[in-house]
Order: sequence, then structure tokens, then C-alpha cells
Amino acid sequence: MARELRVPKALTALPAPIRWLALPVALTCTVVVLVGSWGPADRKIEVPDPTGKAAEYCRALAAALPQELLGHARKDPSPASPYVAVWGSSPRTVLRCGIDRPEELNGEHAKDWSPTVDDVTWWSQKLDDGGYRFVTTMRAAYVEVTVPSGAAQNPFDPAAALTPAVKAGIPG
Repeated sequence: MARELRVPKALTALPAPIRWLALPVALTCTVVVLVGSWGPADRKIEVPDPTGKAAEYCRALAAALPQELLGHARKDPSPASPYVAVWGSSPRTVLRCGIDRPEELNGEHAKDWSPTVDDVTWWSQKLDDGGYRFVTTMRAAYVEVTVPSGAAQNPFDPAAALTPAVKAGIPG
């Protein structure tokens, strides 16, 4: 016994060439939407491995960090680390404590713009993607705040907002 193929009435009203293209066009559109919604994956965050007093200071800083930064909720990476904090989803602001001294501080970039907020100096570096990297200088542990393009109205705002916690947790 053969089954009869039932075509919806809306399709039978269309000319045959259009009916034949309906399924391939629908499938193509679905694929385009799915592929288009896949944004670039967030880069894996390299977790620092500080030792001694620097590790102790970073753990103290982690306890003092806010759960919200400039309206963005804290969403730490998995597995959680006391040396990394993340706010927002995409783009996201990332704080890493206990990083090695940036090599750039030894070269021509050492004289880049370095604003001081409440006795905490932040060396700044413009990144290739339009974002910024801020690193504390003259502290017992290096703290890095990476602010991607579009994460804040002013790229320095997250570093400035984190200054009180950094000043309290990492001695100068």
C-alpha cells in the first residue's frame, strides 16, 4: 500500500519552480543563520601561577573584587581560579593577578600612557583588536586588566573601577 504525499495547500498554490526551490532555500537560510550566530570563540584565558607573597596578595585581591563591574556581572571561567576574574560575556573584561612582568615594559612601550589613580599606576597598551591592556606597575604583584573593544564606554573605566580593590589587596 503506497502512502500518498501530502503537500500543504500554501505550497500547491505556488508555481512548480518555486515549490521545488522552497526546501533548498529554507535549508540554506537555516545554515546561514546558524553559522552567522557562531561568534568567534572567546580565547582561552591563561591562568597565572604566582608564588610566595604574590600568590598571597592575589588571593586577597580575589576576595575583594566586586561581583559587578560597570553594570556587568562577574562570570569567572571554569575551572575557577583566585588569579582570574571575568566580568561580562562578550566582550568581557578580564583581570589576571600574578602575571609575569610584561616584556614590553623593557622596550619602547615602557613610556606609553600610564595613568595613576589613587596611587595605583596602570601601564596601558592598545591591542590589535582595538581593546586595551592595563598592567599595574610598582606593586608587589602585577595585575593585568584586559578590556576588549566595546566592553566599556571608556576603555580605562574598568581599570579605574578596580583600583580600590587592587590598592587594598596588592601593596605598593
